[in-house]
Amino acid sequence: MKTIFKHIEGDKTIWAIVAILAIFSFMPVYSASTNLVYVVGSGSTFGHLVKHMVLLIMGFAIIYGVHKIPYRYFSGGAVLMLPIVIVLLVFTLAQGTTIGGANASRWIRIPFVGVGFQTSTLAGLVLMVFVARYLARNKEKEIIFKESLLQLWLPVSLVLILILPANFSTTAIIFTMILVIVFIGGYPLKYISFILGAGILALTFFILITKAFPDAMPNRVQTWQNRIESFSNAGVKEAYQVEKAKIAIATGGPLGVGPGKSVQKNFLPQSSSDFIYAIIVEEYGLFGGVMLVLVYFLLLFRIFVVLKKTVTIFGTLLVIGVGIPIIFQATINMAVATNLFPVTGQTLPLISSGGTSIWMTCFALGMILSVSASKQETEEDILDDNPLDILHETID
Repeated sequence: MKTIFKHIEGDKTIWAIVAILAIFSFMPVYSASTNLVYVVGSGSTFGHLVKHMVLLIMGFAIIYGVHKIPYRYFSGGAVLMLPIVIVLLVFTLAQGTTIGGANASRWIRIPFVGVGFQTSTLAGLVLMVFVARYLARNKEKEIIFKESLLQLWLPVSLVLILILPANFSTTAIIFTMILVIVFIGGYPLKYISFILGAGILALTFFILITKAFPDAMPNRVQTWQNRIESFSNAGVKEAYQVEKAKIAIATGGPLGVGPGKSVQKNFLPQSSSDFIYAIIVEEYGLFGGVMLVLVYFLLLFRIFVVLKKTVTIFGTLLVIGVGIPIIFQATINMAVATNLFPVTGQTLPLISSGGTSIWMTCFALGMILSVSASKQETEEDILDDNPLDILHETID
């Protein structure tokens, strides 16, 4: 054990939290996967558990590898990755597939692996780093709005537009987090207000276009509308998923029915991913649900501890940009399961099954640990970083 601790760096509490969440996830995923086996007809419960364990092991390998990279390289890496992300998003729109019956083409298949890859999740991570880089490089300069439109908002808008048709909730989360980062990074508030207004207008225009040409993107806007109406209008019959999730939570009581003894897992679609929190509360009760919330709050606290110790602007914005969305996503997932928020399709980080979510969460955590482990980085090192240096050092 001492040998392992010698090789890991950064905030040890974050490492412990990640390990706790990963180990805890085994039983809920194993239990909830019965829906995939007996309802969807996909594989076996043990097979889904093994797949989840393999994905988590790969996730820990990602954390370890990423946290060993000096975080200044992420600045230039975001610039190199942005064109790749755009190409992947275009390919996903054209060739994407559905997984688990989801009503959107959000995934592409990784050849020879059999795992779906949700490109929007990678795009969100790259965008966060890209925005942090821009703000850090212009911190001491007067921001000219016209220049920022080309250098910052054009790439951001292009990526968000490519994500929006298949995944509104992810687009909304990324856009919200970008606004938070630019506000913290000192971007002028009057310009932020303009960008927010432009985003609302763009969304309105998109809805009008899809309403006028429904065959272009069938069911997408109607799906959003149905979810919002179901959530906000008490007179509208509750969606099947929400109804079953509420039954699961009510059945759980203070201490739950016991691990693996959930009944609603057999009826609740996406029980091992989007609605796994409802199954957790049913099996582990209010106590288990609250404890899980506290673990995520502890992770948030440790993220702020890393922020306090970070000495560079880029490091600070990087931790905010990739760390806060993890907590934000967890909050939304649990809020959806408890009917405090409309259905969005967001997974519970490090708990839900699914390769892309686990890998990208681990990549983000690796970045945070890289920042927390760094003691020698200076702002000059990062601001002088050239994206091509990464390629040169890799070749060398």
